[in-house]
Amino acid sequence: MTQVKKSGVPARQEIPQEFKWDLESVYATDEEWERDFAAVKELAEKIKGYSGRLGASAGTLLECLKLRDEIMVLGSQVIVFANLRRDEDTSNAKHQGMADRAGSLGVVLNTAVSFIEPELLGLEDGVVSGFLKEEPGLDEYRHYLDNVLRQKPHTLSPREEQLLAMAGELDDAPYNIFSMLNNADMRFPEIRDEEGEKVELSHGRYIKFMQSPDRRVRREAYEAMYTTYGNIKNTLATSLNSKIKGGMFFARARNFASAREAALFTDNIPVSVYDNVVDTINANLEPLHRYVSLKKRVLGLEKIAMHDIYAPLVSEVKMEVPFAKAREMVLAALAPLGEEYVRDASKAFTEGWIDVYENKGKRSGAYSWGSYSTKPFMLLNYDDTLNDASTLAHELGHSMHSYYSKTNLPPSTAQYPIFLAEVASTLNEALLNDYLLKTTEDKQKRLYIINEYLETIRGTVYRQTLFAEFEKEIYARSEAGQSLTNEDFSNLWLELNKKYYGPEMEVDDLIGLEWARIPHFYYNFYVYKYVTGFAAATCLAQNVLAGDEEATKRYLQFLKSGGSDYPLNILKTAGVDMTEPKPLVTTLEVFSKLLAELEELL
Repeated sequence: MTQVKKSGVPARQEIPQEFKWDLESVYATDEEWERDFAAVKELAEKIKGYSGRLGASAGTLLECLKLRDEIMVLGSQVIVFANLRRDEDTSNAKHQGMADRAGSLGVVLNTAVSFIEPELLGLEDGVVSGFLKEEPGLDEYRHYLDNVLRQKPHTLSPREEQLLAMAGELDDAPYNIFSMLNNADMRFPEIRDEEGEKVELSHGRYIKFMQSPDRRVRREAYEAMYTTYGNIKNTLATSLNSKIKGGMFFARARNFASAREAALFTDNIPVSVYDNVVDTINANLEPLHRYVSLKKRVLGLEKIAMHDIYAPLVSEVKMEVPFAKAREMVLAALAPLGEEYVRDASKAFTEGWIDVYENKGKRSGAYSWGSYSTKPFMLLNYDDTLNDASTLAHELGHSMHSYYSKTNLPPSTAQYPIFLAEVASTLNEALLNDYLLKTTEDKQKRLYIINEYLETIRGTVYRQTLFAEFEKEIYARSEAGQSLTNEDFSNLWLELNKKYYGPEMEVDDLIGLEWARIPHFYYNFYVYKYVTGFAAATCLAQNVLAGDEEATKRYLQFLKSGGSDYPLNILKTAGVDMTEPKPLVTTLEVFSKLLAELEELL
């Protein structure tokens, strides 16, 4: 494929079949897809006949839930196929049309089954537990039913629920305003690149400029970025305040003590887990301060500033990794997970799970996606770099999680929650990093690999915890009746950056505006999941790499557990207790150990 790529981006038909995903295993023809599209719409009509009848008998409830599974399995298959066909070549009008229709079908299916949960919540206490005792077939739905019924104290009357649903659209407004300002209306000035040429700053180019070895370029990009945000800081403070007020409104309406408790309730996570993340990372900031100090020394700076934080400690090492080598490397790195895992992971390469190379019209980026009844497909745009090999390991982690979950569980519990989603992918990356360090002797390559991993931990654990602490504090202040201005947001952001990056970092006023460009603050307490997922994966990886056979067995069981229990319980069974500091401390010990090697090598 390297030869093909050298002559430009190939058309879809020029890509050899062995490097394409096997969508024909889902539907051999588009006509087969059309038949299932029509069939699932009929099933959606059929399930409406159960509305108002779920309390009639245990048998009726079981029939309805089985039919719901059938709808969701077939519907997902139809939707996934159309989207993957579109993504392999977005210029194909027919497949674009199929994907659009699939999107509309998703709305139809969700609407058709939307009566089930409100109706279950409306049943008298004891009815569902009675049905579970009476009908053994309902046993596979025990966790699903428990998860629905725990919402009862936070569920209102049908009319009140209707009003909250109508108000939901208003709650989207702050993010929509932020998004339009941020992505459509905002114009950045020009800066001078490394050659002195004028180039317009953009969101996409910002990190590239911040990683420039030329300090002037970094400083100009940094100043241009935050000066631009400074021009609309009052507007963005108002939109963020509105989001906070919305979160408080919905939390109070549903009888939660706080917006944070309401947001974490979805995954059945107590707020103490969130606090544990913030408190534990705060107690372990010293390694980050050491990292800043090392960066200052290696970059030869008298004073290190916020625009230096992304500056590379070592120049990028060109490590060409053709796909065949990446396959060999990744499977070798995953060997500590045992023969069963490696054998099953090999299927990804031999059974058409992966769409490997870029072609004209192909969607950019990478993802893992499939349905209960399909292979766990992976889209890549592989370009022979070490980063691409790491992406392969990452997406293979997701696909293996999906593969084991659906192979071992019924549709009702096979889907794993977002809280667990990044564990399998991050663990694979950790194993690949360990393998690379064990098999790489070249000093520059080792430096590069270690620096990349340290940057990943800094960005995922330290930086996201800073975000999580900021979000916790702004909601707490607002819930205490304090009105928040852009100065309040900026002052808090400055304080946190000073604390996290330590005494050697010069924290200037401009960084105080960074909160204004972070979209995650419109996602309701989402960022802490990046930290918990990374820490859980790192802790599990350390156990596996230590040769602990029981730990490896427990991890494979984790992959096979899908969403069959609440996330904290599934992780605890795997050997990680996210209510305790240990997984986070273990992660920062890995950071410290790698940092010590870097300090020695530089």
